[in-house]
Formats: sequence, structure tokens, C-alpha cells
Amino acid sequence: MIAISSTPMPIRTLSQSSSLPARRRFNNFPNLRRLTSRIVHLTRRKQIRQIFDEIEVAKSKYGRLNTIVMNAVMEACVRCRDVDLAVKVFNDMSLPDSCGVDTVTYGILLKEFPIASRNLKVIFVKNVPIVGFSGDDGQALGEARRIDEAFQILEAVEKGTAVGKPNLSARLILGLLNALVEAGDIRRANGLVARYAFLLREGGSPSTLMYNLLMKGYIRTGDPQAAIALHDEMVRSQLKPDKLTYNTLILACIKTNRLDAAMQFLSEMKDEAQKNGCDDLYPDVVTYTTLLKGFGNAEDLHSVHKIVLEMKWDHELYIDRTALTTMVDAFLNCSSINGALCIFGEIIKKAGADVDMRPKPHLFLALMRAFAVRGDYKMVRSLQKRLWPDCAGSISGKIQEEVAHLLMEAALNGGQVDVARKNLENIMTRWKGISWESRGGMIALRIEASLGLTKSIFSPQILPQVSPTDTIEDIMVPFEAARPLLGTLKLKKVAMRFFKDSIVPIVDELGGCIGLLHREDCRELNASLSSMMRSPPPCVTTHTSIGHVVDLLLDKKYKMVIVVKYSHGNSFGATYNPTPRAVGVFTAEELFKLSKPATEVSEQDLCLCRT
Repeated sequence: MIAISSTPMPIRTLSQSSSLPARRRFNNFPNLRRLTSRIVHLTRRKQIRQIFDEIEVAKSKYGRLNTIVMNAVMEACVRCRDVDLAVKVFNDMSLPDSCGVDTVTYGILLKEFPIASRNLKVIFVKNVPIVGFSGDDGQALGEARRIDEAFQILEAVEKGTAVGKPNLSARLILGLLNALVEAGDIRRANGLVARYAFLLREGGSPSTLMYNLLMKGYIRTGDPQAAIALHDEMVRSQLKPDKLTYNTLILACIKTNRLDAAMQFLSEMKDEAQKNGCDDLYPDVVTYTTLLKGFGNAEDLHSVHKIVLEMKWDHELYIDRTALTTMVDAFLNCSSINGALCIFGEIIKKAGADVDMRPKPHLFLALMRAFAVRGDYKMVRSLQKRLWPDCAGSISGKIQEEVAHLLMEAALNGGQVDVARKNLENIMTRWKGISWESRGGMIALRIEASLGLTKSIFSPQILPQVSPTDTIEDIMVPFEAARPLLGTLKLKKVAMRFFKDSIVPIVDELGGCIGLLHREDCRELNASLSSMMRSPPPCVTTHTSIGHVVDLLLDKKYKMVIVVKYSHGNSFGATYNPTPRAVGVFTAEELFKLSKPATEVSEQDLCLCRT
């Protein structure tokens, strides 16, 4: 690429203009502006593949595209979190025969670098930074190393050695500062401000935007108190806070549960707007939704009502779907079902005239959870029926599964056990299982407890012949009966053993168990058994309860557990030997032999098991 000269150059035809700068060369193509708008539109829809398809068509039609278009493409890659493509576009733009890069290009790159993938690396060739990938070494660089690379690019821009000769500006510094804040690195953010203070203080004092970014950084890193302290520094610097400053301060107060201070900033915000006649300082929907979240979490219903009324009385305030959803959440947190239903009805009414006001699945789930706790199966069922026709956005399988769980919970809490059981059967049929750790799993356990073992839909297995409190020594298989193998043996000498047994204990020359060899690990005939075994083996003592061993087999998916016994010496004064000795094994196969389905066990045996 030939650098842009400061001397004027004559306008040439397209066939003769290969040496002209890209932007000057394409001033006669108004379609490029339309192409840029098209890229911005596709970026909002995150259709990155479509963007590159249209770029290829434009290149075949016009040749090389200008820097403005390619910056839009690079921004699209950043918005879609496709770092590989963003770096590739930057490198393509930096080539000699390409359109070149400018300050905007570097701003986009620096904005992404601190939160990019871990294999980014900057390579300097003749003092020119070229962004590329470093493979495994780059992946080991970690978060701090990538931010170092962003600073290296910034240093190259400051020294004037970066390709494209971009100018170092406060806007570029603030872009990197925002990226550091988004990455949660407040220490380096403060270091960036200290290093380039001469540039950020060109007007005599730092900008309000810089303080806003630092406040956001402190809140992100869990130190909202420091964000509030920055307000005092702004006052000393005679900087006037803007709306973003007040919104950030209110958020910091909410994070620290200082709700009175949040209301004081709200009053100050209104007073400053009235005193200066500045409409931009009046509270907006972000201000009020932040307050609603805070008072909702504090279960302060009176303050929630007050904020909602203030929002509705402000005719200049546009209350969007997010704000209305926040109102519903705040009322639900305060256990005000009627208030939540009033706002929900308002959303449905507005959605009839404006499709963008249709509620998201989250709102339906929040209401269904509240009614499920109250045992109102009819309302949960009604909301479930209206979910598909009235909801905006995609309804994922996870959401559908939770809806089924809430129906089951509402029926059980409402005393409709048969309906709850039917819903549980539908869940098992459709979703092929349920997690015991989930909210629905706890409801399923309650249903199982009410039905009893003989009517259970999960077909539980019980141990009618043993008690979980008995010791494993009573039912273990003697260690010799498991026919352990010596670890020094070659697999080819005992290969046929593993056609019969899926797992075999391995011992050393002294007879101590040193590991377990699984059939699926036998992959090398000439290898020793000890080189393929899994060590150390899971062990329990002879005094361990059967119930605990069963938990190990089921939870840890162990196929075999070694039962060991410690030697305690003898009456002739022998010393204590802490080395355990394997005396038995217990396998999952043995467990299944002892267990029986609950439906096959008589009531008398069940009574014996309970005792």
C-alpha cells in the first residue's frame, strides 16, 4: 500500500488508480455508503456470515474496499465475539495492497484485546505491530499477558511506529480504558489513567467520562464504595456530574445497600436539572429501574410503590418493556402478587398495539414461580397456556422443562397429589429424567414420599437382606476370591481373564493391592498390568457401613471398592503397623445382585427393612 501523500494528486480513472489511496479512489462509488449501512444493520442482527458474503460480492464488483467499510466489518466481528475474524480483517487491512488502517481501526482492536481469546499475540516486525496467533504458548499467556499486548500496541501508536500512523488521542485511551473496565482489571485501568494523564487532562482536568468509566470499573470489581468516593474527587476537580455519573452512583449505593444515599443522589439529580435548566440531567428509565431493583431486593413495598407512581406521573419518561418487567420483579420480591399482576396486565395490553412490548419468558416464569409456591395450579396452568402466543423471544427446552416442574409444584402445594403425579409422569416420559438437585427434583422427592415405595414411578431398588447400617465386612467378597493379578505380569499372558472380568485388582510382590485394572484400559499386550491400572484404588475399612459404600458406588460410579483392615499389633508388644491390608472387595455387580425392585418385595420384608 502506498502511503497517502500530503501533496495533491490528479484524479485518475478506475483502471489507472491502483496507486491512489483507498478512500480517495472510491469517492465516486455512492454504493459503498449503502454497503456500510447494510453492514451496520447486519451487525445488530449478528449475521456475521452474511456480512462476509456481501463483502465478497462487493469486492468482485468494486475491487478493494475502503477503510470505512472494513472498519465496519471489523466492528461486526467484535460485536459477534469472533476474535479470529477480527484479527484476520485487521491483518488484511494492514497489507501493502489493502485499504490501510486508521485510528478507528486501532480503537476497535484495543477495545477487544483485553477480552479477546487467550491465543492472541502481537508480533513486532520492524517496529510494526502485527496481530496474530501464538498457538499453545499464546493460550498460556493468560488475561494479564493479553492486556500487556494491548499496551504494546498503544506504545507503538504513541511512538509513531504503528502501521497506518494513527494519532494518539484521548478517545483512543478512553476506548482502552473501557475495555479494561469490561475485563475487570481496575488496577491496570488506574495505571492507564496515570500513564496518559497528560493526554486526558488537556483541558486542565480529567473528563467526566473518565470518572464514569472508573466508577463502573470499581462496581464491577466488587468495590462500589470506591466508586462513591470518586464523586468527592469530581467535586474537588470542579467537574459537573452528568446523567451517567448519577446513574452509576445510584447503582453503587444499591450495591452497598445504602438506599438512603441512592435517594439523595436522585434528589440531587433533579435539583441540578431544574437549577441549570438541563433536560439531559433528569432521571431516565435506567435510573428508576436501578432503584426498583434495590428496593425490591430490600422488600420495601412502600418505596417500590412510590417509584412506580413517580415513573407513571412523568409523562416525558418512556417506560419500556425492561422497566415494566423490573416493576413486576420488584413487586414479586415484596410478595405483592396483586401489584405484579397489575403491571403484567399493562404489559399485555400494550403488547396488543406494540409487538416490542411483548413480555419475555423470564416474566412468565417469575409469575409462575410465585403462584406455584402458593399452590395456585389454575393460574400456573393459565400462564403456561399463554406462554407460546404472548411471549417474545425463543422458548428453550430448559424453559419448557422448568414450566413442567412448576406445574407439578403448584399441584402438589395445592393438595392435588394425583395431578402432581401425572405431571411427574409426563416429565419422566418427555425429559427422560429429573435432577434431584433442581427445584423440580425436590418436588419429585416429596411426591415419592407421599406415594410410598410400592406405588413409586421411579422403580426404586432396595436391599431386603441387609441393613445400610451394617458393616461392609458382612457382605464383602474375600480378597483372594477376587483372584488378584501381579502388577509385573504382561497383559498378553492374562488377556483372557479380562474377557470374563471387567475389572481386576492388581497387587505387588508383597501382596498389597496397588490399583485396579479395567477392561477398557487394556490396550497394549506387551505392557505390564501396573502401567495400565488406575491407582490408588478406592478403599474403605471393614467397619465402614454398607450405606456409605453403596453411596460411593452410585455417586462416584466406582465398579469396585477395596475393603482394607489395619493391623493394630498383638499382645506380645509388636509395634503398630499403619499399612492397610486388603481383605475383601465389593463391586457394583454384587450390589445389583443383592438389590430387588420394591414392587417385588412383600410388605413383611419391607417392614423388616425399615426396622
